[in-house]
Amino acid sequence: MAASMADDVSGGVSATAPRRVVVTGATGFIGSAVMRELLRAATGPTAPGDRPRPDPEPYGSTSHPEGSTSHPGVNQNPDSVSGTETGPRHLDPNPRPYPDAHSHSLHLRATARKPPEAPQPAGAPVEWVAADLADPASLRGVCEGADVLLHLASDIGRDEERCELVNVRGTAALVAEAVRAGVGRIVMLSTAAVYGAGPHAGPGVDEVTPAPVSAASRTRLAAERPVLEAGGTVLRPGLVLGAGDRWVVPALAELLGRVPARWDGGRGLLSAVAVDDLARLFARLALAPDGIPGGVHHASHPVPVRNGDLMDTLIGHGVFPQPKGTLATPQNDMPGMPGTPQNGTPQNATPPNGIAEALPDLPWDECLKRLGSTPGRVSARQFALLASDHWYRSDEVWTAAGCDPGPGPLVRLAEAADWYRSHLQDRARAR
Repeated sequence: MAASMADDVSGGVSATAPRRVVVTGATGFIGSAVMRELLRAATGPTAPGDRPRPDPEPYGSTSHPEGSTSHPGVNQNPDSVSGTETGPRHLDPNPRPYPDAHSHSLHLRATARKPPEAPQPAGAPVEWVAADLADPASLRGVCEGADVLLHLASDIGRDEERCELVNVRGTAALVAEAVRAGVGRIVMLSTAAVYGAGPHAGPGVDEVTPAPVSAASRTRLAAERPVLEAGGTVLRPGLVLGAGDRWVVPALAELLGRVPARWDGGRGLLSAVAVDDLARLFARLALAPDGIPGGVHHASHPVPVRNGDLMDTLIGHGVFPQPKGTLATPQNDMPGMPGTPQNGTPQNATPPNGIAEALPDLPWDECLKRLGSTPGRVSARQFALLASDHWYRSDEVWTAAGCDPGPGPLVRLAEAADWYRSHLQDRARAR
């Protein structure tokens, strides 16, 4: 399963930096972030050592990625990015430049079922192609002349037949096309949801057996096979957070309303990653001048987050309402805000605002009873994925790629807080 960090992916990866990259699912939540990062790599940083976080919606697209359907869930790839970010920009203290970052020789071929109609930025090295994983004929020629395929599209719905069509047969057809075209490097986005109900407390890839329970996770696991058989690389992130997340934080908001408590004391440890940090990892793997590690890799931030700390951070940033009896925390005292050292708050540190004491601590069995007594869209299984131990060792791929995982998703939430507040308000108004 997991390859040695000294091993290069097989299948003829070039020893020179690849420059022609195909990106599927380019209008999705994660795909949009990867596109922004690849475009940043093409043009280079704004100044030596500076790596400002880009705007979350450079194309103004609200298109669905190939084969996606929208329904509530967690650990899934949302269908699009919308809204604008007004939070502070984060500069990595020790950025490592991409190979030939200023060369302007990178060419991107971005695919979507409905490519964006908005004009592209002047000089952007992007070719948009209409392609649908449910229609193998539309994939013909999509990888022609490419060095790298980043496969970020999937169907995340509940329809087993549709998931089979898009995720399994569509991915097989796409990989076959990549192999036919001589693509030397394939990197696929999968999900840690393939491991099922858990709980899981820090296993490596070879230390836990996949046991998917949903149509989406079962077929995404099956879709990994043709990628691995072609010598490719598969990344399995856990919860992906950031501007454009329509699943994880909205599900947590619903759950907090249905079960207003510290769920099992907030002790559950979760694998999570900020979408922009995950995008940097994909871009690094795409543009690495030498071989990259093949096989399956966990792709969350190496340090897990506690559910209670995640909830406290969201409350502290005003994404969720303050519990009764607490004092609002000034935003400049929250992780990632001005005045807070970027490396001064560990991922499992609770903001000092009394939130922990204000919410009642409920044992897990009682949490499930209260959830069942209050109607909603998030299931008990999804509740467990968000509140109990579901974390996986994730350090190896960051090391192998030479990619700094960043300060962690709790710190990054400061950058996405405005987007989350706006999105949750829009959802509330739409009810």
